[in-house]
Amino acid sequence: MDRLFWKIFLSFWFTLIIFTALLLFAASTYLEHNRVQQDAGNMRERLSGYFDQGRTAAREKGVEGLKEWLDYLDRSEAIPIFLIDETGRDLLDREIPLDIASRLERRRQYPNRMNRRGYSHHQPIRLADGSLYYMVPDFQSITLRRILQRPRVIALPVAIAALLSALICLLLSRYLTFPLECLRYAAQHIANGDLAQRVVPSMAGRRDEIGELASAFDKMTERLERVFGAQRQLLSDASHELRSPLARLQAALELARQRSGGQAEKELNRMETEIERLNELIGRLLELSRLEAGVDSAHAEKVDIRELLEELVEDAQFEASAMGCRIELRDTFSAVVWANPGLLHSAIENVVRNAIKYTKPATAVEISMLTDPACRDGIVVQVRDHGPGAPENMLPHLFQPFVRLEEARARSTGGHGLGLAIADRAVRLHGGKIVARNESDEGLSIQIHLPSMRSDENLNQGNDSNGRE
Repeated sequence: MDRLFWKIFLSFWFTLIIFTALLLFAASTYLEHNRVQQDAGNMRERLSGYFDQGRTAAREKGVEGLKEWLDYLDRSEAIPIFLIDETGRDLLDREIPLDIASRLERRRQYPNRMNRRGYSHHQPIRLADGSLYYMVPDFQSITLRRILQRPRVIALPVAIAALLSALICLLLSRYLTFPLECLRYAAQHIANGDLAQRVVPSMAGRRDEIGELASAFDKMTERLERVFGAQRQLLSDASHELRSPLARLQAALELARQRSGGQAEKELNRMETEIERLNELIGRLLELSRLEAGVDSAHAEKVDIRELLEELVEDAQFEASAMGCRIELRDTFSAVVWANPGLLHSAIENVVRNAIKYTKPATAVEISMLTDPACRDGIVVQVRDHGPGAPENMLPHLFQPFVRLEEARARSTGGHGLGLAIADRAVRLHGGKIVARNESDEGLSIQIHLPSMRSDENLNQGNDSNGRE
């Protein structure tokens, strides 16, 4: 009984049984009620009332009014009631059973006997043109199908059965979808880098297939957390350990330069360049390690994006001039985000420097601010170059560490494939995202989506969040 299959099967089965039982109970109760009414004489009173209604309809509207009233009575009354003229034809052109025809014939043969019993509905309904219609009930034709076809008769039992079955299905649906919602929520957080998510505590001790899935999900997450934690720790430790021999190499290089007397200056300069590149790579690795661990997400404050971009463009102009291009800042507006200023500046700077390396000479790297259509209070910082772009199948992988599209070109520009990875980690630490797309004419656009602060209330929420961190 702990298996999800049996829970679903039995729940639906019991729901159908309850629904069917209620319908059968309603139908049998109604049939028994009709039988009791006939035994007690209540049926005669009802028929007398129907007779008076039919006579009134005939007097006011003639045969059409009588036909309209009979049609309404047939749709609401479980007992079929015929109005038969002197030729033996029903007013609604229904087929008349043989026992009804024989009863009507006896009534015509012995009219006085029927009148002495005081049955008013045994008398004919006379129209203005002199035609007569006899009202004859057919008690033998009361069937379950006819009862079910009368909304007034079956409406309440059906409504009760529908409500009960809907309640059972609602509880079952909630029972099945709630853990799936927990799994979806956890999967989204894990996709965003939060490997501390666990779903078993929210399952309330379930032992069915969903509980087993949650347990396997948590084991997978724990394994991923250990693997990524070990990877980050290894990256950080190795980077720290490499710093010491690099420092000794730089010191030995200076001693060699002094002792060489300028005879090996070209080779020594080459060695110094490679040591500087290696030192820069180690610095990038340490920065990436810190971002993966979330260390630099603290110390957040109110940052004006427009001021940050203006400062960044001013600094980047020197590097752009050396590369034969320029930086243009377009379409800016006042927008404030809650962020670590140095970390956010570094993230956008990495994107801009990457664009400077790949844009064509005599072109501009365009930086602009846009409103985020997917987020009401979001902004987008777009950096566009006029370079060769990137293959469409590689766009989702641009922000992974050590991804370089053109190996030879990356070496010539000194790239390590870490700048965009560092920018991606920094932006995600601030609750944003970064995406790349090729422009229709030429070049690559990288869009940095950030949640902005539109009110003091959002600022207070940011302070609370920073305090918790």
